[in-house]
Amino acid sequence: MFKRIHHAAIICSDYAVSKHFYTHILQLDIVAENYREARQSYKLDLQLPDGGQIELFSFPNPPQRPSTPEAQGLRHLAFAVVSVEQSKRLLEEQGVPVEPIRIDEFTGKHFTFFQDPDGLPLEMYQE
Repeated sequence: MFKRIHHAAIICSDYAVSKHFYTHILQLDIVAENYREARQSYKLDLQLPDGGQIELFSFPNPPQRPSTPEAQGLRHLAFAVVSVEQSKRLLEEQGVPVEPIRIDEFTGKHFTFFQDPDGLPLEMYQE
């Protein structure tokens, strides 16, 4: 029935800062950008190389995330990368703090976490 995840939606607190982060630092391609006057909201559609998308929304005064990843609901968003080490280095060169690399005890693959400008936990996981 389901083939893949089509998109994940993220609500940000500062549209310009988050747009820069996802398009310049994470280098996601812009598919479409729309301002919805009735909602005073931007919707930015971003695409990964495999066709998966992220919808980045801005709303006036959105509530903050309740807590760290152990809060109920979506825990984190994970990106597949060829090299966790190289991707970590590239993010750190752009001033993005990245946690130490860990090894998945079940798969033996490398992974690590970093955060977007609003503290949303993002993961890099070795292909």
